[in-house]
Amino acid sequence: MTKLEALNGILKNMEDGWRLVSSGYQAVKDVSEGNFSIHNVFLNNLLKVNPVVRNYRKTGLIIGDQLTIVREYKASFKRFRNAGTFNADEIAYLGRVYDKLFSESLKNLDDLALVITAGQLRMSDEERLELIDGIYEGTQDQLAFLRDFNSRTSVLSAQRHRENNDVLGVGDIYGINQKVRP
Repeated sequence: MTKLEALNGILKNMEDGWRLVSSGYQAVKDVSEGNFSIHNVFLNNLLKVNPVVRNYRKTGLIIGDQLTIVREYKASFKRFRNAGTFNADEIAYLGRVYDKLFSESLKNLDDLALVITAGQLRMSDEERLELIDGIYEGTQDQLAFLRDFNSRTSVLSAQRHRENNDVLGVGDIYGINQKVRP
């Protein structure tokens, strides 16, 4: 065998080795890309929202409670403003309380929309349901706070109204014309 034949044999072995390494590399690459594709499909599915989650009973309750909060705070604030038993500073304070409650209410609705809108968050159905449960609890707390606040403010308004009537009644008895201030 000549040197040239020996070199050709080595070259042939190297070429066979390169093909083997190349096909092995391609197989590893295909597997890893397939694995990535599987992960990518999984992650993209987390962006989807299951209709069961979207139609979860508490979702409707949250929306209903938020509407109730807005209706009740607007009606109460109007009633307190028109009652004549609170001064301007007190009305401003009531307005700030209601504004804060309204802002938190809007945040709850934004959070709910984020959780039930596809393509916004990557999370499982269980995680979405847990978030909806948390939003529901927050909404319930807000509604309870609003009703307690309105109740206490109504009692204060009624007490002041009675006091004003008492002062006016005493003034009538003694013939004193008194202007009662809120």
